[in-house]
Amino acid sequence: MQSVDRAVTVLELVAKHGEAGITEIATELGVHKSTVSRLLSVLESRGMVEQLGDRGKYVIGFGIVRLAGAATGRIDVARLGQVSCQELADQLGETVNIAILDEDSAINITQAHGSAAVSAQNWIGQRTPLHATSSGKVLLAHMPVDRRRRLLRRKLEEFTPRTITDADQLKQELERVVSDGYATCFEELELGMHAVAAPVLGQRGEIVGAISASGPAYRLPRRRIRQVADELAEVAGQLSEQLGYLA
Repeated sequence: MQSVDRAVTVLELVAKHGEAGITEIATELGVHKSTVSRLLSVLESRGMVEQLGDRGKYVIGFGIVRLAGAATGRIDVARLGQVSCQELADQLGETVNIAILDEDSAINITQAHGSAAVSAQNWIGQRTPLHATSSGKVLLAHMPVDRRRRLLRRKLEEFTPRTITDADQLKQELERVVSDGYATCFEELELGMHAVAAPVLGQRGEIVGAISASGPAYRLPRRRIRQVADELAEVAGQLSEQLGYLA
């Protein structure tokens, strides 16, 4: 833990000064120059810092920019999505959420309730299973293949008799999600509840989130799903454009 703390402190010092050498960093940290040299070597190998030619000075590297970009994408989709969520919720009368990937789950970051929503439950900050939700299926379908393969090797928990717990069946479902452009969930997480979701893309076409609409099965029947999916896809496309994605 001490090494991690020192490495973070090194990054903070370099960021604070704009550029810094081993000697001045060692002086501020109160450690030997060899310790700082090892820390900088590791940080440089991960692209967190870069050395300025022969001057011996270090500056923040593009690895930090990539990390910051990931965080910015999450913040932007939540901020930009709030208005869109409320407008869509008002239009559909149902609950609309935006979820992002959080390790092996989906986490809801934005929510709006329509006039006909049966529950005012707050889902913001709550983690939901990827295989049993429409948003989760979108996130699964668009994540890197290797990561998806690792997740599907795990046991798929059954939440209702309709939950897909067979990995091969889920793979087929995810292929449909990609080809159709949206995902559905029919009583797979909670009996009596249906949902549909569409992907929100970032500047490079990467998945940054999923926007979903959910409601009781009697008001969001299968015959209405395609219409709602089209409306979700339109809003998701607008959000994607605002995040810098150009189709």
